[in-house]
Amino acid sequence: MIEQLEEKFTKYEIARILGARALQIAMDAPLLLKIPEAELESFNYNPIEIAKRELLADVLPITVNRPMPKKKEEKLKIVSREEVEELKKRVEKVSEEREKQAEKEIEEETGKEAPIHSAEIKDDKVLEKREEKEEGKVSEDAEIMELANPEDESEAELEEVGEED
Repeated sequence: MIEQLEEKFTKYEIARILGARALQIAMDAPLLLKIPEAELESFNYNPIEIAKRELLADVLPITVNRPMPKKKEEKLKIVSREEVEELKKRVEKVSEEREKQAEKEIEEETGKEAPIHSAEIKDDKVLEKREEKEEGKVSEDAEIMELANPEDESEAELEEVGEED
């Protein structure tokens, strides 16, 4: 009997359907199948047996929703060789513009002409000058705090204690 159902449902789905319907029958839900009184007495009005008979008769209004993986339909655009070449040219233009902008920044900071390829700066003197200028700006803009020594702190505490007396 149940082998017929296993073609449609899994054993877990069958158990869930039978359990749900048996609970409904136990709570005095009306029977969907006309079963003779003698037959009901033969299996002692067992709600699970009644649910099995209803399921086999295919009269249950219970549906099973099986979660399936989402199928994504993405249409891939076929790109021609001309479009690929056009994209390569755009990428080259953007990289050239970035390189020119980097060269201008170097010229403004150092006052010298930037090397041919700003990404490949080999002259350490340019870098050293840039660092010196940045350090000069920092020292002009703000005070550089010295690190505190433990001896200085203990002397300051002693002075404060002496002033309180």
